[in-house]
Amino acid sequence: MKKYIYEPNIHLKLGIRIWPVMIKELVDNRELVIRLFIRNWMIKYKQTALGYLWAFIMPFIAIVTFIYLNKTGIVNIGPTEIPYPLFALIGLSVWQLFASGLIAGCNSLISAGDMIAKVNFPREVLVLASLAQPIFEFLVKFVMIIILFFVYKFTPPWQAMFFLLAILPVLILTLGLSLFLSLLTGVFRDTVNVITLISTFLMFLTPVLYPIPLQRSLFFRLNPLTSLISAPRELIIYGRILTPIDFFIVSVLSIIIFLICWRIFHLVETKIPERI
Repeated sequence: MKKYIYEPNIHLKLGIRIWPVMIKELVDNRELVIRLFIRNWMIKYKQTALGYLWAFIMPFIAIVTFIYLNKTGIVNIGPTEIPYPLFALIGLSVWQLFASGLIAGCNSLISAGDMIAKVNFPREVLVLASLAQPIFEFLVKFVMIIILFFVYKFTPPWQAMFFLLAILPVLILTLGLSLFLSLLTGVFRDTVNVITLISTFLMFLTPVLYPIPLQRSLFFRLNPLTSLISAPRELIIYGRILTPIDFFIVSVLSIIIFLICWRIFHLVETKIPERI
């Protein structure tokens, strides 16, 4: 009787040598990434009456709401070093890059079911391209931040030029978690609803729309998002990051999470068409 021996996928055998292969796959498919990136960027507002104005309207409504709650005393936000609308917009722009990126990443695979089934390409491309809309909305808010500089006659220190660089750890963490959550959504379709609920709840436990208390509680110290949200804003306010060690640790942790999630995604990539 003839015996058949089934061996693991070749990617499992390569071990650490798989990383150059994974990077090369993305580089070889860079044109597809760009095309999907542009498509995802345009598709959300294509059939809406106000079009791209929605990218301005939503953060404006959120900030006006908190200004009202603060002035009426319903929510005591406390004093901020810069005008509150500017303070809130900076925090909200960074937070929504993270939260919206996770939601988009969750839907990236299930929204491309036919494409996954019929075309052979690295599925990471879909997750990467899903960040097009969150990045576009972030850039819109960045323009609004610059406008508010002139409105409030606020001159940021020259170190504020590193603001976008300080956003990179947020983007890396978002991409890493999106890779894992996209797989989870393929198995459990309600994952995106859970992430939406958690991100909404977590926003109020993270100093997005209010300053960090002078005496940081244990929760603020253990919450990695505290440093990721506060560091870019502190560059604009003070010209420096007040807790650079915390920011460095969280940035390294973000890279580690990204690499682990990418590796997991690549290991189960061949099973994705079966679950989507």
